[in-house]
Amino acid sequence: MKITLVLLAAVAVFSSAPPALADEGDVTWTVRTASNSYGNDRSSYSYSVNPGGTLRDALVVANRGKDPLDLNVYTADGFTTGAGQLDLRNRDDKQIGVGAWVRGAQAQVAVQPGKTAQVPFTVTIPQNATPGDYVGGIVTTLTQPGDTAGINVERRLGIRIKLRVSGELRPTLSVENVHIDYKGTLNPFGQGHATVSYTIHNTGNATLSAQQAVSAEGLFGWFHTTAASIAAPPELLPGESWKVSVPLKGVTPAFDLAVTASLTPLLTDASGSTTSLKPVSTTVHAMTVPWTLVILLLVVVALIVGAVLLSRRTRARRRTREDDRVKEAVEKALREKESQSS
Repeated sequence: MKITLVLLAAVAVFSSAPPALADEGDVTWTVRTASNSYGNDRSSYSYSVNPGGTLRDALVVANRGKDPLDLNVYTADGFTTGAGQLDLRNRDDKQIGVGAWVRGAQAQVAVQPGKTAQVPFTVTIPQNATPGDYVGGIVTTLTQPGDTAGINVERRLGIRIKLRVSGELRPTLSVENVHIDYKGTLNPFGQGHATVSYTIHNTGNATLSAQQAVSAEGLFGWFHTTAASIAAPPELLPGESWKVSVPLKGVTPAFDLAVTASLTPLLTDASGSTTSLKPVSTTVHAMTVPWTLVILLLVVVALIVGAVLLSRRTRARRRTREDDRVKEAVEKALREKESQSS
């Protein structure tokens, strides 16, 4: 049985400078952008195209090894991995953006040792393409037998392609599924800590990152606390989500805890300039009961009530004894009077 493994660790998936060196140094090649009217020494491809528009560019492949290379070439849509890195869909996956609109002039390229070869490609945007950002890449691949019989290893090296289809740009992020996990302390007057988890969802049509802020407060705005600096999420493509977990220390259990998660979307244009957009936020409430303090208060109240009841009972007993003493004295006086009269 023939098994194909894709070892991304063997190469840099998006690269334009260092060569991709295979095990034992048996295969070496680099890729870079072609120098043309779009620029020289570009680190990636970046275009703004109208719906229905077409443009042409090229990929340059250099063979740094001693043997001829026969590389496969394909394009694919990009996505953000769970580690926050940009990766590409497999060539057999359904492509709906860059992978469908960018087509190389050839599916394979042969490069002799010490030589370079250009792979022209065409970007064709459909008339009905939705405006916004799309990310993918053009990739060169080489499949070789692995160390284990029956296992092939595919190594990939490519360059990122960023497309912005002209039209109304709607950069929007939302904060969803906010959850609070609070852990108190045995100290009746101490503070606990909370973990605030939520999902950042890119609901617009532009690639966005964000600055984050999380704060909490008790009733009437008392006991305000703010989370320490929070790492920025990766740039999220339109439609993508990113789960966040933020520790919040020094939280006073004041029964009603209001937690607010805020995002300031960051939009980067083609020149690399970043613009801060209008912040968005979501506030949720959670019960944070200081159980140790409540129990302590209940004990104090029970002691007070017990003391009051004991005091009342003691006074009642004294009153009863006094009444009995007066009654006995009156009866004694009456008996003595009756004895004198007889």
